[in-house]
Amino acid sequence: MPALPISPSLRRLASSPWSEVTLAVVTTVAQMAPLLFEHSDSGRPWHWWGYVVAVGASLPLAVRRRAPASVLLVCAAFAGLYDLAAPLAPQPLWYGTLIALHGMASVSPPRVRIPVFLAICACGLASVGSPDTATRGVVLYVAAYALGRASAGSRAEAAALAERAARLERERQVDEERAAERERARIAREMHDVLAHSISLMVVQAEAGPVVLDTDPTRASAAFGAIAGTGRDALEQLRRMLAVLKDEDDPRAPQPTIHDLPALVRQVAGAGLEVFSIAEGEPRPVPADCGAAAYRIVQEALTNVVKHAGAERAEVRLRWCDDGLEIRVIDDGRGAGKGLPSGGNGLIGLRERAAACGGTATTGPREDRLPGFEVRARLPLAAPEVRVVA
Repeated sequence: MPALPISPSLRRLASSPWSEVTLAVVTTVAQMAPLLFEHSDSGRPWHWWGYVVAVGASLPLAVRRRAPASVLLVCAAFAGLYDLAAPLAPQPLWYGTLIALHGMASVSPPRVRIPVFLAICACGLASVGSPDTATRGVVLYVAAYALGRASAGSRAEAAALAERAARLERERQVDEERAAERERARIAREMHDVLAHSISLMVVQAEAGPVVLDTDPTRASAAFGAIAGTGRDALEQLRRMLAVLKDEDDPRAPQPTIHDLPALVRQVAGAGLEVFSIAEGEPRPVPADCGAAAYRIVQEALTNVVKHAGAERAEVRLRWCDDGLEIRVIDDGRGAGKGLPSGGNGLIGLRERAAACGGTATTGPREDRLPGFEVRARLPLAAPEVRVVA
């Protein structure tokens, strides 16, 4: 049975020193109640010794947390001296002893609590006058001790669960950081391929321009214009590139572009998922890094649909706007929380890829509130113009 939740205010109240003082006062009043509200058969007042013993067997509970074993011994000693005077109200002084025994059992180490518990039981059996009273006393002592140990076990279990939750949270954060580092490294390798392509084009055009400068000025002008355009695109991609480490040993391959999306859709549809591709607006030129990011985002979203969503149908929607490309991948699977693992490497990859080229990516329930999950991304289209000041 799960433990009932305790509000922070109640927890602070229970741990306050005033709670122990209140417990001691209430127990003292309960022990003195027969002396205050009952009268002897002879009409004589109760002996003052009874009041002293009632206070001595209960009031030490105010410092129970500081010295639990000592408080128990004091309470038990006073309770055992109750019958030394007469007349006294007929009552067992067990309240303070039982509460002190519970507190000692819940916080004291075995080398302290076991000898003290056995000594209290032995003294109790030696001081009682009848077998019935002895039986009741042993049962009450064992019950108080068992409840104290159960309380200690509950606290230890709660502390262990809290520590385990904190450890798992730390491990999750480390895993996410490592996954993000791996994803950044992969993005850096892809950006390396794009930039190497751009710079290679600039070198080729720069070498060809002077050759045809005198014989074909028009062709030379076109070569220099291509150098300028490619240089502006390369500068923008350098500005966006993340400062992460690259693994030079990994093999590099040509990166896919947005024009490869139809082949990707056909490939996923061949795996048994019904996939539709919808495009809105007039297609426009896409920077190389944004084209690769668009392809990878759609690829990762469709992969998660196939692996996790349990969907039968998915849609890839591209919407060309004046200043960006909107990508939506929608499925009819199990919905948010199950279509894409929260905090997983795929989600990190989507965000990192979009951020690497100046865009954004989000995931969540479908906007039309139908069952399913949706991946949304927005990527910039044209790099801002770089002006050279003479």
